[in-house]
Amino acid sequence: MARKTVVLFPGVGVGHLAPMLELAKAFLRHGGGAVYVAVAVAELPVMATGFAATVARAEDANASVAFHFLPPPPPAPGGGSGEPEPEQDVLARMLRFLRATNAPLRDLLRSLLPPVGALVLDMFCGDALDVAAELGVPAYFFFPSGAAGLAVFLALPARRASMSTSFAGLGASTVLSFPGAPPFKVSEMAEGLSDDGEVCRAILRVASRIPDARGILVNSFESLEPRAVRALRDGLCVPGRATPPVYCVGPLVSPGGGDGEEHECLRLMDAQPDRSVVFLCFGSMGAFPKSQLAEIAAGLEKSGHRFLWVLWSSPPPSAAGEPFDGDDDLDALLPAGFLERTRDRGLAVGSWAPQVDVQRHRAAGAFVTHCGWNSTLEGVAAGLPLLCWPLYAEQKNNSKQHLNPPT
Repeated sequence: MARKTVVLFPGVGVGHLAPMLELAKAFLRHGGGAVYVAVAVAELPVMATGFAATVARAEDANASVAFHFLPPPPPAPGGGSGEPEPEQDVLARMLRFLRATNAPLRDLLRSLLPPVGALVLDMFCGDALDVAAELGVPAYFFFPSGAAGLAVFLALPARRASMSTSFAGLGASTVLSFPGAPPFKVSEMAEGLSDDGEVCRAILRVASRIPDARGILVNSFESLEPRAVRALRDGLCVPGRATPPVYCVGPLVSPGGGDGEEHECLRLMDAQPDRSVVFLCFGSMGAFPKSQLAEIAAGLEKSGHRFLWVLWSSPPPSAAGEPFDGDDDLDALLPAGFLERTRDRGLAVGSWAPQVDVQRHRAAGAFVTHCGWNSTLEGVAAGLPLLCWPLYAEQKNNSKQHLNPPT
């Protein structure tokens, strides 16, 4: 059998890259030697928090996967003023950037040997369908979040088209219901989706293109979200047109194990009783202003519980509030004396920790999480109770899920 290349295009952002790397490993495991896997990497500077480091670790750990860095697209016409765009346009900039990567992606697909047999696109890379159609390559979408999130995402364009006002025009407290997903308020929608602005229009356009693919891969499994999977497969989420086949390929989570060097936080865990440590981690974009860090620290100290707290030592550009200085160390970020007073039962770590290994450690007792889907799946797989603190994107909806944990 002739070998074929499967190209994965994860878009930008650690939360989208990490599960697609696990998907790459799955293709290699099940490909029977007939599949060559390549990852097309595009890096938007404004979304680069942790991205380059994640790619570097992935390259080191996955010698069988080829990483191809797409050259940055040329500046958009009329964009040469040199003035930075408003911070609230980060997502809009990301979507414009991904549209502009069509040309370098096309050049890559044409150059690869063995020839490309399939293109797997991140949920935000809908414009790359045009590249696949031009080259005659079958295209699939990979939805890195759960089946309920996919059900809502697919249904949004038709729902908005049926309304005479924006979602925001319905009122913040209005409850929305979609097949296969728990109800949620307009105020709980992902940022930018409710107001008919540039971000909303771009996301709805991308969502409307997903049914044009050969199939949709979703990072979940049927027994975890049976209601959502049933709604997707019954065609309830895309009224008026056919839904492509939906394949549950999850849970795609890192197996852990790291690079062989034990992180200091695992040494802390080794010294703790079983199920005694509260793990706090809020994802690659989960930065807080100093004032809120102080409140979290006060709560941890007064609780008396053992803890491991991962916090970013510098915020991403979109962090709200009064961001702390990225040049500060942890002692300066946290209340005076906090680290010393809690040293026998807690540890604060700047920027990164081996999250999967922590959650699977015998001493882990609970997980305080932002409810990003990667973290949610990791917590479910580890059997930890999740204490939900949703921050952005679809996390408020993830926190409402009534998941059926694996037995």
